[in-house]
Amino acid sequence: MIEVFKTNVDDRVQANLLVDQIHQTYSDYKANFDLEDCDKILRVASSTNFVCADCLINLLQEFGFQAEVLPDEL
Repeated sequence: MIEVFKTNVDDRVQANLLVDQIHQTYSDYKANFDLEDCDKILRVASSTNFVCADCLINLLQEFGFQAEVLPDEL
């Protein structure tokens, strides 16, 4: 499963630190940021087919950032 978030992260160093924290906290997640996108996208994939969106939103909030799930668009 892949979950996509809109964030307010705009600095590459901060993004790398957050990705490292996500990987340490959730070992089965693979995360990356697309800071070139207007929504400062965070993509998180899980090898167990489940991504806890609320957990990730809370984790980013702990570091002073905002995130919200982007709905699937067909």
